[in-house]
Amino acid sequence: MQVEETEFYNKLLDYTNILYLCHRNADPDAVSSAFALSEAVGGTIGLVDGCNRVASLLIDKLNIDVVEKPDPSEYDITLVVDTSTSSQLNDIKLGKYCVIDHHATTALIENAEFYLHRHATSTAEMVFDILRSMGAPVMRRTAMGLLTGIITDTGHFKHATQETFRTVSEIIACSGVEYAEVLEMMAATPQDISMRIAMLKCATRATIERVDDWLLVDSHVNSFGGAASSMFLNIGADVALIGTSRDANIRVSGRAKREAVAAGVNLGKIMEDISQNYDGTGGGHAGAAGIDVVADMDTILGECKSRIRDILTGKPNPSICDSLNDECHESE
Repeated sequence: MQVEETEFYNKLLDYTNILYLCHRNADPDAVSSAFALSEAVGGTIGLVDGCNRVASLLIDKLNIDVVEKPDPSEYDITLVVDTSTSSQLNDIKLGKYCVIDHHATTALIENAEFYLHRHATSTAEMVFDILRSMGAPVMRRTAMGLLTGIITDTGHFKHATQETFRTVSEIIACSGVEYAEVLEMMAATPQDISMRIAMLKCATRATIERVDDWLLVDSHVNSFGGAASSMFLNIGADVALIGTSRDANIRVSGRAKREAVAAGVNLGKIMEDISQNYDGTGGGHAGAAGIDVVADMDTILGECKSRIRDILTGKPNPSICDSLNDECHESE
């Protein structure tokens, strides 16, 4: 059941023992959203499988208490935060749960007790709207976290909208936190040498394809696929696809520049469509998405590239054509 901000907040108040569960390798958007809600309502923040470097820094600097690999059965309800698929939770058994998420597609809402799902550039923005609708105070620690979540999830405002900037302005106004404080905290994130090595290896394995005036890049790496795909955009790619493997599962992380998205590339939709052919999960945003399946990595990368190539060259999407043809036949 989809609910609005005020009802979402009130429904949470019906429970006394809440687990705020963040996806694996949790990012600042997930951690800060869980933290803000736990401060307002009460409950425990859980990391299903660790967190990334900036989120780790956030937990340390803001002194956030977290539980590693929690058992949802020990709580009255689990609030799944900033997560669109069960695979992002390592397919953990949730029991009774609800969802707050901003991704374009969110499969987890199907069996949720209730959920808040809408288009936004970060879950942190949605959480701030909840706090604002209830008149809850936004303390400095909460504000620092939410601003970090928004900044990182928008790629330092590369994917920001007018509403994003309005929310940031309101957080600063009501909390007294200065934007420079957040940037200084984020700048203190230590450089991980293993990540630097991964980026360099990924660059050496890259395949570069020119599609008209677009540059489509793909590569593979053992970890840090999302960071690697963003790196390729920073150094010239229009669309980047990075494959990583974990046991029999493979993940492809994709990133696309705003110009490619404006030209019709929707990575979230592409990866959602392809994942359905492999009983996997996929989705995300138009410019940033991922797919998790059990398949051959080169096959999945090839299918993603083929779909992107067709869009950039103006070729029709076969699935759309089939749908239109079916409608025409039915009308006859």
